Amino acid sequence: MERSATLESLAQQGLIDLFYGDETQVCSQGYVPYGWQFPGEEVCIRSEKGHKVNVFGMISRSNQVHWTTTRQNINAQFILEQLETLSMNIEKETVLVLDCARVHTAKLIQERLPYWQRRGLYLFMLPPYSPHLNLAETLWRKIKKEWLNPKDYLENDMLSYALNRSLANVGGKLCINFSPFNLN
Repeated sequence: MERSATLESLAQQGLIDLFYGDETQVCSQGYVPYGWQFPGEEVCIRSEKGHKVNVFGMISRSNQVHWTTTRQNINAQFILEQLETLSMNIEKETVLVLDCARVHTAKLIQERLPYWQRRGLYLFMLPPYSPHLNLAETLWRKIKKEWLNPKDYLENDMLSYALNRSLANVGGKLCINFSPFNLN
């Protein structure tokens, strides 16, 4: 917790950029955590089965977002490529907070750390079983529960477009009001 507070403090002072990263999958079967209907009313959500979009994304507390969507599975090589691109485009020292998923802790990621650190990119791994500490989880929940509409799931291309549209609007039309980090 002490290291997290230090990172948040440095980010608040503008000394570093701090992002929280993770991956998720949006599939054509829709995200319906709960629902209700009037008695006697039939409700359905049409979908095209078998379509999925995987996303690796990073978000800052100020709603700055970097993301990549793919229809391929996200593996350590994919993460390596995304972090390599990020490391080449940072403007100041940047810390990326990630969970301890295998794709984040793979040998090829660990081998690349010294190169990224020379460019100013540092990885900070969260403790196991702590998704509540990763702001990216809030981003995925907002997209799936609030920002994607049932009609977005009707066709493959519509889902990809709606997902990318939502991510492109984060920080503009779509914002997450994160609670301030309590440094006390």
